Amino acid sequence: MINSAINIKIRTGLFITLIMTIIGCKNETGEINSSKIKEVELPKKPNILWLVTEDMGAYLSMFGDSTIVTPNLSRLANEGVVYPNLFSTSGVCAPSRAAIATGMYPSSIGANHMRTTSYTEVTGLPKYGAVPPPEVKMISELLRGKGYYCTNNYKTDYQFKEPVTAWDESSPYAHWRNRKNEQPFFAVMNFTDTHESGLFEPYGHRYIEERHHHSGDRDFTWKPGKMTEDETPKHLPKDTDFDIPPYLPDTEIVRRDMWKLYNNIAEMDRQVGAVLKQLEDDGLLDNTIIFFYGDHGGPLPRQKRLIYDSGLNTPMIVRFPNKWKAGTVDEQLVSFVDFAPTLLSLTGSNPPEYLQGQAFLGEFKTEKERKYIHAAADRFDGYTDAIRAVRDERFKYIRNYRPEQGYYLPIDYREKIPTMQELLRLRDAGKLDSIQMQWFRETKDPEELFDCVNDPHELHNLANDPKYAEKLIELKTEMDRWLIEIGDQPNLPEKELVQRLWDGDQTQPKTAIPNISIQGNEVRVNCATAAASIGYKIITDGNEPESWSVYSGPFSVEKNTEIEVQSHRIGFLPSEIIRRKF
Repeated sequence: MINSAINIKIRTGLFITLIMTIIGCKNETGEINSSKIKEVELPKKPNILWLVTEDMGAYLSMFGDSTIVTPNLSRLANEGVVYPNLFSTSGVCAPSRAAIATGMYPSSIGANHMRTTSYTEVTGLPKYGAVPPPEVKMISELLRGKGYYCTNNYKTDYQFKEPVTAWDESSPYAHWRNRKNEQPFFAVMNFTDTHESGLFEPYGHRYIEERHHHSGDRDFTWKPGKMTEDETPKHLPKDTDFDIPPYLPDTEIVRRDMWKLYNNIAEMDRQVGAVLKQLEDDGLLDNTIIFFYGDHGGPLPRQKRLIYDSGLNTPMIVRFPNKWKAGTVDEQLVSFVDFAPTLLSLTGSNPPEYLQGQAFLGEFKTEKERKYIHAAADRFDGYTDAIRAVRDERFKYIRNYRPEQGYYLPIDYREKIPTMQELLRLRDAGKLDSIQMQWFRETKDPEELFDCVNDPHELHNLANDPKYAEKLIELKTEMDRWLIEIGDQPNLPEKELVQRLWDGDQTQPKTAIPNISIQGNEVRVNCATAAASIGYKIITDGNEPESWSVYSGPFSVEKNTEIEVQSHRIGFLPSEIIRRKF
């Protein structure tokens, strides 16, 4: 394990002297970065760019896998910091995205079941949204309140309907180029090439992925549907040799899916390069902190949806202005719940106390690095389980609340993957080995303990080994502490969960209509729903703004103008839009 002895607090807007003692940090060539003193200037309000891909394991050269060439991500790593120990809070996207957007663990706010608005015929439940405490806001709304222009291009899927105050724009055209002159921005660019569905037959990319080459150009239209396989860019020979994980069989079908996986990554890298070029062309590269990361682990069977490292661990690279700490590796544990406080810290705001994560960068970086990460697995589509995990830098403890139920769940969407079909065929034919059959056991061990360094695929349960009794007790104790702290009740029937979120009502609560008061040309707005977000638009001469402003206090209007106001608490239905004329 590489250890980093960096204890640095970033001071925005100032020249500071950073005494950096980097012990064991290596760049991609294996060279050790010597201790040095470096002077760094960061913008007072840096731009923040998130490059987010989907279903992404550690399949990149800077994380130890050189199968596919990714020149744009390699450049980003050479000019930035590699974080090999980022973990999602779930092995699937929507719960993890809820954690990123709010800084709250999904199982603490009712966002842990995948998804909350579908499979209602199977579950017998109404559609619902996660309901965090009333003070919780989306991180983008908090930044908008600080003057940032916030855009999302273009995936949402947060386990709740985002308020109108969340983004200046959320669409395939959303781009920092649409902001006011010199306005700082927080821009999210989502890349779907690497998604699990990219392994399905017929194989082909979505035409809309080309949006990243034309982002911000509202006159450009994309061809609907998917490219044919012949049209799809090819980035490596189909006979490339791959390292097949031991839990998958080494067959032609599996190798074909491995080729798809790596080819999709290469195509995603090309799209990343297009966005980085736009940033560089705009002269913003050294005014911007760039994050690249995946929304959870890999797309293959026994990866996505599970809380082994294959489902939780995803690569992250952070590039700072002036190439601060370029080419280094930071081994600290990072959780998705840490993103919201870190984003606030980097932009000069002290994170609110309700956030369940901790800032790992910026002015308000916590003094102690994270010791544990936590994760959960619950319902996936029409099938429910209840699993919790805690991991330190080496060991992972898993608690199975339904040990009588096997790990494998026959999820229809996953069974579209040829490799999944191959696994089932070989299982039924009795041709899987003992390791490959582990996933298909009819029951689970109530407790599992894995040495993730010496057993990275988590195949050998150490929970009953006396040599690890002390570690088992430590991680069990930590899990119990965490469950109590966040109010998680594993295995709580989802029907009861919904009733708790809705405070015993049979229908989803609705945000109260905002109250508007006017004195002279000053407008004040409040809402009876506690801490609800309030958005407003000022309409002059019939010209309606595209985005809603975040209400933070009284504002002025001129005569012969109109305003629209809407209030919305996360997890509630939004209020009606109120329109007033002056």
